[in-house]
Amino acid sequence: MNTTLNVNSLSEIRKAGLKALKNALGLVGMARFFQQYENGHGDYTKEKYLQPDLSIEEVAATMRSDASAEEQAVI
Repeated sequence: MNTTLNVNSLSEIRKAGLKALKNALGLVGMARFFQQYENGHGDYTKEKYLQPDLSIEEVAATMRSDASAEEQAVI
């Protein structure tokens, strides 16, 4: 049995990955794994240029604020 995977072939990588998921999780687990993902929406390429340029301090403050809001919601 040839265990060498041609990493230049996307179809071989996909096939090997699906086989590994099936072996590790079973069919039901594999299906549940795929259910975690969605296609998303919007156009990231366009939207990324619409975001303001924030400093590290502004990003950190936003993250602290978001974390604080989550803690408040749990309590």
